Amino acid sequence: MKNYFLALICIFSTSMLMTSCSKGDGERSSATGWKYNDPEWGGFEKKDYEGQVNGPNLVLVEGGTFSMGLTEEDVSFEWNNVPRRVTVSSFYMDETEVSNIDWKEYLDWTRRTYKSYPQVWREALPDTLVWREELAFNEPLVETYFRHPSYDEYPVVGVNWNQANEFCKWRSNRVNEMILIEKGILNLNTNQIDSDNFDTKSYLAGQYQGDVRKNIPDLQTGGERQVEFDDGIMLPDYRLPTEAEWEYAALALQGNQNTRKDENITDRRIYPWNGRTARYQKRNGNQGKILANFKRGRGDYMGMSGNLNDHASSTGPVRSFFPNDFGLYNMSGNVSEWTADVYRPLTSMTLSDAENHDLNPYRGNKFSEIILDEDGRAAEKDSLGRLQYRMVEDDEVAERENYKSGNVVDYKDGDNKEFVSYGYGEYTLINDSVRVIKGGSWADRLYWLSPGARRFKDEAKADKTLGFRCAMIRVGGPAGNEDTGGNEFKEGGRKIQRRYK
Repeated sequence: MKNYFLALICIFSTSMLMTSCSKGDGERSSATGWKYNDPEWGGFEKKDYEGQVNGPNLVLVEGGTFSMGLTEEDVSFEWNNVPRRVTVSSFYMDETEVSNIDWKEYLDWTRRTYKSYPQVWREALPDTLVWREELAFNEPLVETYFRHPSYDEYPVVGVNWNQANEFCKWRSNRVNEMILIEKGILNLNTNQIDSDNFDTKSYLAGQYQGDVRKNIPDLQTGGERQVEFDDGIMLPDYRLPTEAEWEYAALALQGNQNTRKDENITDRRIYPWNGRTARYQKRNGNQGKILANFKRGRGDYMGMSGNLNDHASSTGPVRSFFPNDFGLYNMSGNVSEWTADVYRPLTSMTLSDAENHDLNPYRGNKFSEIILDEDGRAAEKDSLGRLQYRMVEDDEVAERENYKSGNVVDYKDGDNKEFVSYGYGEYTLINDSVRVIKGGSWADRLYWLSPGARRFKDEAKADKTLGFRCAMIRVGGPAGNEDTGGNEFKEGGRKIQRRYK
């Protein structure tokens, strides 16, 4: 009889546990029934995550499918951007191009922090000599465009691709440091010197402590601990957008969607706005205004005195001209922009293989890993406070099915390194160091303002017509923090949940 009652108690306890699991109240594991966030049950944490916050100047670009490639006639007959259907995942994009004042802030931090390494500051300086021309009086811009406060809100130029990437790293660290300060975890510290500066990855690896105000509770020890990546407090990295992301964001085709209830788009766009003209067409006070900053014709950069068409003989302020339907400024005109991609005339793969690479297409992957010490921890950070990385070796991934090399820049581009040499500078300007630039600039004709148009430039070169903006991945639901991802079905106002036995 005693065993019978024990069996009943066991069945009753199991039934209660299963009932608790089925309620999905967030307090117990749906897999084991163990309590979350309870030190007595081991302290395993289920984060109360409210979703990704918008980083400074970022706009959420809801992803989707679109026809990537030329929207204008291929007047140069290069065939370097044949339209193809791809899908881009949701991501964040800078509302504006990076401005001179943004770059000045970057230089100021670099100068103050790396006191023992002044070359870091020198290497970050923009090339102001890009304004010089043999037969033009642009010397005043050499002296004033970056330095004078009149141009603070104008796009930074004279910055090469490598410098732009360094800025993205710096910005990622400063934004995450700001988040920890505003959450009361770290105290503000502007006296960081050399390697003793906040770097997100070094902090997460436990190699930077900082001026701690109050760390977060550690449910497993009863004490405190540093913030971890798993907490979801800090943001992903700022970075350059891929070519596909940039083009998708520039077109902003959601503005041409018939309704939110279907997938029909009224027509394809040539530019980030509707129509085949660069003038505002609605009959109101803006009718006839030029929508972007570009060169209208030979020798015409801004129109006639008394009736200037774009009010900018060279660049204009980053928040001027007409934003597109994602709210992004100057996705055409003002300055062309760096993207992350390595340039190839045939942008994707052979047509037979293209279907396998039509989600977030990108050429330029070089896979790397953190260098580890003998104990399997991240090796000591370098003199600038950064963790050290190494390229993945081919023999490490030889048995993998999804990739076989650490450097896949040349993947299926028709090159065979044993028999083909680029002959850079002799036969071609294309090699593994040239990057795609997009958008057209103040010095370009309207043709180049089409988001599908593409050109390239060596990553170590800069230009007076070339700037950039940053992007960031979107984690979680593609449409925002209220969207958990996947379709939900409701009946009678209640979510349908089925359990099958």
